[in-house]
Amino acid sequence: MDIRQITPRYHVAPQIDAADMSALAEAGFTTVINNRPDAEVGADQASPAMRQAAEAAGLVVVDNPLTMDTMTPERVALQRDTLAGAPGKVLAYCRSGTRSTICWALSQAADQPTEAIVAAAAQGGYDIAGLAPTLDAIAGRG
Repeated sequence: MDIRQITPRYHVAPQIDAADMSALAEAGFTTVINNRPDAEVGADQASPAMRQAAEAAGLVVVDNPLTMDTMTPERVALQRDTLAGAPGKVLAYCRSGTRSTICWALSQAADQPTEAIVAAAAQGGYDIAGLAPTLDAIAGRG
């Protein structure tokens, strides 16, 4: 697994496998957000298989499938609310981790400075500097 820390509580990863769920629980994760649409994966990585493995490992799982076209305010709010309500570390995953990072960034725009959001993403290996004007606009800074 290629887990990348964005904040002390929010981490992202490229696609994980059902077999990874126990290791995530052992690493202190309590919640997994599946940002990968089922149409992008085979049956072994589709939501039902991932949910079954996560729950067997004692993890809470939230399905929030994202594409750039479906990254709606409601999906961004679900990402934000899941992180806010989780009792421990959260791992969100998609194909590369980029959508999970962008969704987090959008969910934080009203509460954190744009520079801090962009820097946190960069710390995890994601360059979202081009998103700065959108983050500023969401926060009413642009």
